[in-house]
Amino acid sequence: MAAPKQKITLNASRDIPFNKLMLSQSNVRRIKRGETIEDLAASIARRGLLQSLNVRPVLNGEGNETGMFEVPAGGRRYRALELLVKQKRLAKTEPVPCVVTDAHSAVPIEEDSLAENFQREDLHPLDMFRAFQTLHDQGASHEEIAARFFVSATFVQQRLRLAKVSPKLHEVYEQEGMQLDQLMAFTVTDDHARQEQIWEALENSWSKGPQQIRRRLTEATVRATDRRALFVGVEAYVAAGGVMLRDLFEADNGGWLQDPALLDRLARDKLKSIADEVAAEGWKWIVVDVDLPYGHNHGLRALAGTPVDLTNAERAEREALRAEYDRLEAEYGESDELPDEVDRRLGQIETALEAFESRPMNYDRADIGRAGAFISIDRDGDLVVDRGYVRPEDEAMQAVVDDAAEPDGATESEGRDDPSVRRATITIGAQTSEPDEDDGDAIKPLPERLVIELTAHRTLALRNAVAENQHVAITALLHRLVLDTFGHRSATGCLEAFVRHVHLPTQDAELKDSPAAKAIDERHEAWKGDIPLGDDQTLWAWLDSLDEASQNALLAHCVSYGINALFERPNPYGSGVSQHGLEQRLREADRLSHATGLDMVDAGWRPTVENYLGRVTKSRILEAVREGIGEQAAQLIDHLKKGDMAKEAERLLADSGWLPEPLRLIDQDAPPAQPGEGEEPDLPEFLAGDDEDNSAAADEVTAHVVAAE
Repeated sequence: MAAPKQKITLNASRDIPFNKLMLSQSNVRRIKRGETIEDLAASIARRGLLQSLNVRPVLNGEGNETGMFEVPAGGRRYRALELLVKQKRLAKTEPVPCVVTDAHSAVPIEEDSLAENFQREDLHPLDMFRAFQTLHDQGASHEEIAARFFVSATFVQQRLRLAKVSPKLHEVYEQEGMQLDQLMAFTVTDDHARQEQIWEALENSWSKGPQQIRRRLTEATVRATDRRALFVGVEAYVAAGGVMLRDLFEADNGGWLQDPALLDRLARDKLKSIADEVAAEGWKWIVVDVDLPYGHNHGLRALAGTPVDLTNAERAEREALRAEYDRLEAEYGESDELPDEVDRRLGQIETALEAFESRPMNYDRADIGRAGAFISIDRDGDLVVDRGYVRPEDEAMQAVVDDAAEPDGATESEGRDDPSVRRATITIGAQTSEPDEDDGDAIKPLPERLVIELTAHRTLALRNAVAENQHVAITALLHRLVLDTFGHRSATGCLEAFVRHVHLPTQDAELKDSPAAKAIDERHEAWKGDIPLGDDQTLWAWLDSLDEASQNALLAHCVSYGINALFERPNPYGSGVSQHGLEQRLREADRLSHATGLDMVDAGWRPTVENYLGRVTKSRILEAVREGIGEQAAQLIDHLKKGDMAKEAERLLADSGWLPEPLRLIDQDAPPAQPGEGEEPDLPEFLAGDDEDNSAAADEVTAHVVAAE
């Protein structure tokens, strides 16, 4: 018969005066980690000793107990108690709860210390979140909870936010179905239904990281850094009932505005109020939009106003600021790094001096009556009021002759129509009907509107490249002029050298912020500030006095404005470009691209959801990823829905250097395809096929062009 197992006997506990305790040299914890001794002492002072010390009697040389006890496990607690004794907050004879192990135990004393530290299990984060929430529900504030546990108030706020995530997602996290950083991403919103919907959509996806979760949760929101939000102000948005989404775990640049419709209304109302004030100045028309398109003032004549004179006080202030700036610059000019207060002051002075330079302009009263102004918001959310533009149809307007005869006290509007504010709703890169999903693996032609938008990018980049290459610009100009003078050519070609600025009727929202657009505008404004406009003889003398390098640079800049590399649908009935003219235009555009070394990747174009990937079919997206990254990358996303596929393709192709066909260089040595007798010339390969969307897009673009002309 087997002997019964002996029952376990637990070590006895007893209260031992603190001055009878001493640290054991057998404690395995040698490296300090976690909370400090001071924090632990404060915790003991608030709550008492929650965990007993583990001790063994100290024996003398004969093996007898000395009355002292060493502490192999609980050394940090002992040091915290020791600190309280030193601070006179605890008596040195205060009884301390201890678990006493037999001094002659077969278990080594080091094992006691190791077991206590090695076998304990940290609190599950979810339990911490819920415990903080319980304390908060009992009335403790963020700051009070933080003080009790010696953490920051932000730490507590983050855990409380995690406690408010959907209970269903808590269960997934508890069962290790998601990581903590994924759970953190869901705290962007308190909408449990939305949280669960996003997780259900991403749960079986290979791409379900925190960034994808945050992007899904905020895809219908507006960032606080958006120009509309900066213009209106988050405070005004919240005061109007708007809701903000914030991310407590990552830098969110101010968060997200959850109600775009409310933000648009607030921005529109604020712009309307400003437009009413500007209209009271007497302008004939005012165009208002949050974001005006690139080239909105092309073809209009800018009035030459005179800056409002400075008052004596303003002149004195400007001179004082300049003197202070010069003094600070001289004093700290040799310093490797400016003190913060000096750097801040220099910035304030620069801003104040720029305000003096940007004085309001005075315009002739008659000019105001036939001119207009543009009102918009820049990228920093600042108001932009651009006054003094005359449309071609208003050039022949006669100034109001009876202005001088108005009786004293008459308002500006008496004797003529009230100035009106035209609120033009300008849609940039309008969304067309989305391409149908693919039937099988067939790749449908690119939408014609998209090709026009892509070639608009190429046209602008090519203009910039020609303007920066004087030799190519002069060669192109001479080539055009020689053909016009000594030959006979009906088609205009790529370079319209008269020079007529070519309007870009179809463009996406990124075009005006592209590097090429910014370079062209900066160059144009620099020249415009130097050229003496207004008197033809003065202008001739000024041009005649330029050195050769300056003349060449100005010539290259002017020539660049005639560049037209746009694709247009050929019209066999004579209105618009012919097939032959289109082929010649694209051929010459390729030649200029080769000559200037233009690379659309270097020019800043990248495939995004907005400018390409969201506008084509899934097969086109996969083709782009396959060409740019490889077959394996395409296979990783081929199971996704189109919207998700486009977003992942944008990320994959960001640094790949991939370009769609309309932006690629054509081999100059390849002979052009010639149509047979009686055959209609073919469209480019990427537009080949019978696509009703293409026809509709072509009609829309034609309407734009006719309206622009």
